Amino acid sequence: MAKKIQAIRGMNDTLPEQTPVWQKLESLIRQTVSSYGYSEIRMPIVESTHLFKRSIGEVTDIVEKEMYTFEDRNGDSLTLRPEGTASCVRAGNEHGLLYNQERRMWYIGPMFRHERPQKGRYRQFHQVGIETFGIASADIDAEVILLSARLWKALGIQDHVELQLNSLGSNEERNAYKAKLVEFLQLHEDKLDDDSKRRMLTNPLRVLDSKNEAVQAILEDAPKLSDYFGDETAAHFAKVQAYLDAAGIKYVINERIVRGLDYYNRTVFEWVTSSLGSQGTICAGGRYDGLVEQLGGKATPAVGFAMGLERIILMLETLELNDDVKGDVDIYSILVGEGTDIAGFKASELIRDQLPHLKMMHHCGAGNFKKQMKRADKSGASVALIIGESELESGCVTIKDLHGNSEQQTVAIDSLVKVLPTYFA
Repeated sequence: MAKKIQAIRGMNDTLPEQTPVWQKLESLIRQTVSSYGYSEIRMPIVESTHLFKRSIGEVTDIVEKEMYTFEDRNGDSLTLRPEGTASCVRAGNEHGLLYNQERRMWYIGPMFRHERPQKGRYRQFHQVGIETFGIASADIDAEVILLSARLWKALGIQDHVELQLNSLGSNEERNAYKAKLVEFLQLHEDKLDDDSKRRMLTNPLRVLDSKNEAVQAILEDAPKLSDYFGDETAAHFAKVQAYLDAAGIKYVINERIVRGLDYYNRTVFEWVTSSLGSQGTICAGGRYDGLVEQLGGKATPAVGFAMGLERIILMLETLELNDDVKGDVDIYSILVGEGTDIAGFKASELIRDQLPHLKMMHHCGAGNFKKQMKRADKSGASVALIIGESELESGCVTIKDLHGNSEQQTVAIDSLVKVLPTYFA
């Protein structure tokens, strides 16, 4: 017997019983982004490795440790995309979408990082990204945050998430701060872990994001980036907060938020939750005004975010908010007796023609009444249409409410499309 082939570790199947939750989430996302006037863009999964090295930064964990990179037959270095922003900017530059234009775009799809798989963190994971271009003012920073907040409300998790906000200032302000931060860290170098010592020399801001409690204790006395803000940066950040206050969005200022990608400046934010234990961030983003030019375009202000769908679904499951998600079937046909299969086919097609919003599953294959009823229950259908020999003779169909909320009734086939909607009102 041949050895069974299994999925690659950290790259998971989504089974038919699980997809209704994904479809509900994806539908709510599409409704929400559309209500803000955002347009969908679709980018390839494979990109030039150079794209991510230039955008994310060569001394980030993603580029150093996590990317799936390989050479194709022509010897070109290609990478499975680890995030979507760089791809979106590349597409915008390539197709002339960004320069001297305002763009609000979104995308959805798989990303790939070679991390240690754990609950809520996989090697193939799915993200929704929001990217806006051509708007430098603080109102667009606030809008993308409001958009995400509206989605939490639609999902019913608004009371289980917290918005954390920070500003990384301009490149000049950040560079001045980095020098002071490195001076401070060098004074405490003997107390830093190996990872922080390495980052101190390559990407010192990432030390602020350390998960080591001893390092965090040292950082309590570290200089603050906000002390290096000029008037323009301070005013921009204050304006973002004013917009959020006006919209009634609660937030906390967290000066340790630096994000794991090199391209961010000014506003950065994270939506965090305590419902997932250590995997607490479900959405994060910020402003990245220099990235378009860095990737070969003209200087263009930009801001966006990404959210991980697996973590949101895990959160919905943890909070038991998936119970109302229906399966794929509304109606199941049950056919018993000679000739009922043809009548059942006709009735099923009539329903699909006249009531396309209802999901109709027609029973195929042999099986007695009891077996077909079990299949109807397993399908998740709310209603069974029963055609037996007596119904066939009289040109009728029996409608049975599988949840027992309405009485069983037999109606003429001509009346079927009028009566059925009452079961789903």
